[in-house]
Amino acid sequence: MKVRYPLYGVVFLVIAALFVALSIAFYRKTFVEVVPVRLETSHAGNQLRVGSDVKLRGVVVGEVRAVRAEGDLAVLDLALDPDTVAGVPANVTARLLPKTLFGERYVALQAPAGPAPPIGANAVIGQDRSSTAVELEQVLDNLMPLLRTVRPDKLASALGAVSTALDGQGARLGDTIASLGDHLGELEPALPDLRADLRALATVADTYAVAGPELVTALRDLTTTTGTIAEQRSTLASLYGEVTNASVDLRSFLAANQDNLIDLVATARPTLEVLAKYAPEYPCVLGQLVDAIPAADRAFGKGTAHPNVTRVTIEITASRGKYVPGRDTPRYDDRRGPRCYPVAKPPARFPQYPAGGPLADGSTKPPPPRSDRPQDFLPTGPQAAASAPALANSPAERDLLAALLAPQLGVEPAAVPRWASLLVGPLYRGAEVELR
Repeated sequence: MKVRYPLYGVVFLVIAALFVALSIAFYRKTFVEVVPVRLETSHAGNQLRVGSDVKLRGVVVGEVRAVRAEGDLAVLDLALDPDTVAGVPANVTARLLPKTLFGERYVALQAPAGPAPPIGANAVIGQDRSSTAVELEQVLDNLMPLLRTVRPDKLASALGAVSTALDGQGARLGDTIASLGDHLGELEPALPDLRADLRALATVADTYAVAGPELVTALRDLTTTTGTIAEQRSTLASLYGEVTNASVDLRSFLAANQDNLIDLVATARPTLEVLAKYAPEYPCVLGQLVDAIPAADRAFGKGTAHPNVTRVTIEITASRGKYVPGRDTPRYDDRRGPRCYPVAKPPARFPQYPAGGPLADGSTKPPPPRSDRPQDFLPTGPQAAASAPALANSPAERDLLAALLAPQLGVEPAAVPRWASLLVGPLYRGAEVELR
């Protein structure tokens, strides 16, 4: 009796241990027939644990039995279901994808387009290295820090609040989205202009970035200007008042003289057009006038040893006679526009003509005086007194005396008697007459 009860206790403990061991074995599917394979990846990925699903085209074909590191690789022991392993090709690759945005990851097997025999036991599966897989992996890796910052619990609360707010508002939300689509459709033709404006904005931003220090300096200097304006605000107020009065006076002046100003502008237009036409000639002419100042000073005795000379007499020695209409009418036939001729330097003598002669330039040379036509001109110089009697009682003298005597007699010049010149002619000869 004493030996039997302790033996019962030992058997009970062994049975309990076997039950626990069997439970663990059944939980780990130790007695389930599987096809073991191995997956080698660069890293196991976040939220990937033992027991995660292995899927092919969305169908669960196995599970992850172990995760361990071997050197720079992460090795995952996969257990594939024998009933589905026939549909898993030997050249399959794997991706580590999350079930949801915040859920755990699973192994997604990627079957290639080319056919291959079914995978065998203890085969090694490589990681999918296609561009799509690499980009997706980078997105998921970069998304993890964002999720840690966003705090999924708070984001879930915010999404729940948004869901509650939008509950029952589907029709209005749909109309809003449709209207937004219409607006975006109208905006689409302007996208090239918008892109061009954005590129131009980038250029302008770069320009302002370069000019930033100068702008800051200008703003700093502007503070001094604004301070001065603040100190002189009373003076500026007085200035504004005076400017206001001046503007009122100017407005009244313009209102009263608007027609005169318009007539002045219209009248001055032909003259201004001529001046504008010959404007290129002005610098040359003015320069030649300035260059002629020293010669003029020497001609009039400036700087000579005769300080008491206050008058200069210029005598024209060659008279060409009086002006005769039709013969001496001035004309200018040159239509070549503005030009400037060089001034001849000594020993060149006057008159000076441009290249090609005076006729090519359009100018005309007046004819010299003729001795057989004394009536065409009046003599000048000392011989004028000697030749004066030749004009006594001439028709020209009678007409002149008639014009002078007509106002005193109260008659027309034609009614003055011809003999009046015989009486008053000697009185007027040699006298100076002023016409008022």
